[in-house]
Order: sequence, then C-alpha cells, then structure tokens
Amino acid sequence: MLNLSALLEDSARRYPDRDAVVLGDERQSYAELNRHANKIASLLVARGVQPGDKVALSCPNIPEFLAVYYGILKAGAVVVPLNILLKGREIAYHLNDSDAKAYFCFEGGPDLPIGEYGLDGFQGAPACSHMFLITADPQGPSQLADVHTVAQAIAATPNEFETVVREPADTAVILYTSGTTGAPKGAELTHSNMVLNALCANRLFDSTPTQLDTCLITLPLFHSFGQTVAMNSALSVGSTLVLMPRFEAAAALALMEQENITVFAGVPTMYWGLLGALDGGNVDVEKIARNMRKAISGGAALPVEILTQFKRQFGVQILEGYGLSESSPLALFSDPQRDPRPGSIGVPIWGIEARLVDKHWNTVTGQDQVGEIALRGHNVMKGYYNRPDATAEVMHDGWFRTGDLARVDDDGFYYIVDRAKDLIVRGGFNVYPREIEEVLVTHDAVSLAAVVGLPDERHGEEIKAFVILHPAAQITADDLIAWSKEQMASYKYPRHVEFVTELPMTATGKILKRELAAASTAR
Repeated sequence: MLNLSALLEDSARRYPDRDAVVLGDERQSYAELNRHANKIASLLVARGVQPGDKVALSCPNIPEFLAVYYGILKAGAVVVPLNILLKGREIAYHLNDSDAKAYFCFEGGPDLPIGEYGLDGFQGAPACSHMFLITADPQGPSQLADVHTVAQAIAATPNEFETVVREPADTAVILYTSGTTGAPKGAELTHSNMVLNALCANRLFDSTPTQLDTCLITLPLFHSFGQTVAMNSALSVGSTLVLMPRFEAAAALALMEQENITVFAGVPTMYWGLLGALDGGNVDVEKIARNMRKAISGGAALPVEILTQFKRQFGVQILEGYGLSESSPLALFSDPQRDPRPGSIGVPIWGIEARLVDKHWNTVTGQDQVGEIALRGHNVMKGYYNRPDATAEVMHDGWFRTGDLARVDDDGFYYIVDRAKDLIVRGGFNVYPREIEEVLVTHDAVSLAAVVGLPDERHGEEIKAFVILHPAAQITADDLIAWSKEQMASYKYPRHVEFVTELPMTATGKILKRELAAASTAR
C-alpha cells in the first residue's frame, strides 16, 4: 500500500512547525500545508471524485499548487499537471485526452499576470464535472455556473482527511509529453515510480532531515524535473521550498542571499542568467557561496563554460543528470562518489539499468559506438494513457527506449550525442516540430511548413519555421509569428519565419530538416 502524498504527510507529522513553503512574505508550515491539502481532498470526495479519477491542475509556482497536488493524491485521484503556458485549444485537448473529471485552474492576478487559461478550454472538455479557479482574489466572480474559486469551495470542508490507500502500481500522475506525431501523450507514472525517484534524488544530493535545506524553486512544478527533484524530494526530508512563480535571474540571486538557499536546481539557461545578473554587483556572492550546498542541472546539455564559471563564482560544482517524463524523470546522474565529467550525463541511478540499443533492440557495444539509450527499473512509466500502440513502440520486456542517442565510456559514463528524430529543446522544454507544423498549416496563407531548431546562446535552441505560402497569399513573417503566438504556448511558437518556394526532400518525399538547419546556421 502506498500513496505519494505520504511524502508530505510524514514530514507534517515529524516537523509540523517547520516552514514548508515560502512565497514573498507568505510562509506556510508543514502542518498548514497538510491541512490545506486535506481540505482539497475533502472537497473532491464531496464532489464525487473517485479513486483513480483524473484531476487536472494548471497553476504556477505558488503554495496552492502544492496543496492541490497533494490533495488530489490524498483523495486517491490522479494528478494531471498542465503547462501554464497552454492556450484554450491546447487545454481542451489535454482535459479530453486525460478524461479529467475536475480542473483546478489559476486565473492570474495583478501580482502574477501569468495569463488566463480561457474557459473555452474547460467548456471543450465535457468529461469535466467541476472547475475551480485559483485566483488572486479568493472571492472573485465565477464565470460559469459550475465554476467555483478554491477558497469558496473549501471554506466549509474539514481540516482532517483519511488518505485513500493506493497500490504501488496505481497511477499517481499523468505527465504530458509530445510524441513523434506531434500529439501530446500522457505518461502514466505510478506511486512507486514517483516515491522511489524522489528518494533516489535525496540519495544523490545527500539530503536528509538534519540538513535543514532551503531550496529555491524556479523550475515549474508542473514539469517532471520540478515535481520530483524540486518538490517531492525536498518535502520528503522536511526542507523549505522558496517559490518563484517566474524565473528572473536578479530576483533569484536576491532570494538566494535573503533566504540562505542551500540547494538550487535549474536548467542551463537559468545558470546562464544567474551568471549574467552578477554584473549588477548588488548581491553578496560570498554569502550565497557559503550557504550553497548543491547545484543541479538538467533539461538540456550544460555548456562546460557555464559549469566552470559557476564553480569559480560560487564554489559549487554543478551536478548534471538526465531523464524524461517517462522515467519519473531521474535516470542517470553525476556520480557523487566520483569526480564529475563535464559533458557527461552521468551513470544510471540506484536501481536503474541503462544500455544502448539499435532499432531492433539489440545491445550496441564497443568504444565510442552510438546507440539509443534504453532504460529499465523502478522509474519507468506504466505506459502512455489510452495509447497501447504508442506504448508498444517504446517499451519491450520492461525496457523503455528514450529516443536519445548516446555513447558510453569504459567507466560507464554516458554522453548524449544527438537527439533522435527532430526534437527541439528550448529553455529546457521539449518542442516537437510536427505539432507546430500542424498548427501553421491551419493558417489560410500557409501551404506547407517545416520547423527546425537552431543553436541559441540563451535558450539552447531557437525555433525557426520554413514556410511555403499559397499562391497569391499576402502575409509578412512578423504577422505569421504574431498569429502563432496566439495559437501556441510561448515556448512553442517560432521566433523566426522564412518564406521559401520549395523544401529539400528525399526521393520518398521526406523533408530534409537537417539541411534546412545547417543552411540557416551557416548564414
């Protein structure tokens, strides 16, 4: 018997008065956070949510995310965290695809103008029976008859709740990740997947209740990296989470100094931003360095120069890891017992096997031989929700093929060589060109589009679209970019558009995207 919410409940019993969450002047103890989660659970059960039902959550890094996340789990339901940048059309898809029965949605406010998710997303998902708004004004007006603010809805619910017991193999979280067809797929992660991955993270970071760590949380909690490394692992050992709803380098440095941050996890662009913000000279770097115990990077390859500069400035070696939503996400990580190797994603974590395979699942061996990373162990998902064919494509005899190509050295350290297919990683977010192309061709002026990633100093990769227009169509590149911005999440839409009369193709009609990317990079 196991429920992921035990990570919070155990710490609330052991350390009820410790600060669990900090946001600005607001501080919530473990006991307070647990009570809030209990009230959410009571609300869901009262509204008819059953164990195994799916409940979606769109919310930035504010205390309500944690309360709702663990409240859903306590009720025995499945959390479906959604990217806060999604537009109404995209939200509707996720709610329908996950069979969500309820939806908690942050609506924005003067201090956190994250933006409106659009009730069209809710209305487009008939399976949803309830929608709850997390608002800056807890008494704000409801816009639909079946929409309630969280504060209104939980006002009369009890502070105590008996957590619903789940089996280790029951689904705890569904994390959406795009596939090769561009249609987002929901990776089903079990209570066992998530609990063991969080405990493995603590093992790697030497995190214990006696450390009294204070963690700066800039990674979005709706993302697998943020959930496991920044939230579940930290709460399981009674750490304090200092939340940032939106990453701003100067503000992050100020919080590191003010809150005596000991652990920071981020994507490479965040480390790049922190180093750039030091030029202001208004931060006590020595104080930050004295307190900083661990720095963790993931989501994309970390340039060696950034690693070197960060260690020089803060005296901390950034530890790198690798994983995917389908692997909960930690799969490989820098070996804390051995010197880190710049450019390497590390070695398999405790309890995980990794190997390189060819397209037929045969093991690839030999010095500097390249193969696709395959994983097996407690971190691998159950499969893609309601997609047995897609699951069968990537899973075989307990092994999961990641789609990433790598090599391994004689000491077992892995090095990413290339990303399979055409995946773009922009600022730590996975972007699949096919999804963008499918949206672009819905524009009346667009006949065909090919999307590629180009090297970018700040974001790792930037998105460019090569577009063939319909005859006589009149549109500028800026106009198409502006339209795309309205149709897609901000990390997805192309920042560059180039109109062409033809696209390079193979004899079978496959667009040669590598040629497009190479030609653009050479200019």
